[in-house]
Amino acid sequence: MDAIRKIESEHLRLDLPDFKPGDTVKVHQRIIEGEKERIQVFQGVVLRKRKGTTDSTFTVRKISDGVGVERIYPMNSPYIERIEVLSEGKVRRSRMYYLRDRKGKAARIKSKNQWN
Repeated sequence: MDAIRKIESEHLRLDLPDFKPGDTVKVHQRIIEGEKERIQVFQGVVLRKRKGTTDSTFTVRKISDGVGVERIYPMNSPYIERIEVLSEGKVRRSRMYYLRDRKGKAARIKSKNQWN
């Protein structure tokens, strides 16, 4: 069991920021198309964060032209350049699946940084 943990610890990324479901993040992903390489930015709300060692993932959702788009990113992917946390959301759930059914202002999440 220790041999497996040792191998997995070599592949873990420690440079990513700490974020939770409900936070708004901006994911910068490296896309390779043939011989060209570019950075694609995906900004949205974190719906879930699946914890594990090397197989941990997180799901980000955004609305693009009135259509909901979700992407699942592996946490330790070498194609993720960086992750920016834009705002922290005030939520009481670890899975934000109820946002899939909501539209417009009903899909907003309160900010954790409000002092009202």
